[in-house]
Amino acid sequence: MAKNKTITLKQVGSPLRRPEVQRRILIGLGLNKMHKTVTRQDTPEVRGAIAKIPHLVEIVE
Repeated sequence: MAKNKTITLKQVGSPLRRPEVQRRILIGLGLNKMHKTVTRQDTPEVRGAIAKIPHLVEIVE
C-alpha cells in the first residue's frame, strides 16, 4: 500500500479585492480566514490550485 503524502497550507493573503476565481480556489482548499492552516493530500490538483494563488498561500514545512 502506498504512503499518502500530505501538504500543509497556510493562508497569508486576504481574498479582499481579489478576483472571484481566486476566492473560490481558497474556499476549495478549505481556507477562508487569515493565518488558518489546513492539511491536504499532495495531489496534482492541489498543487495546481496552489500555483494559481501563490501570493495568498504558503506551504508550511
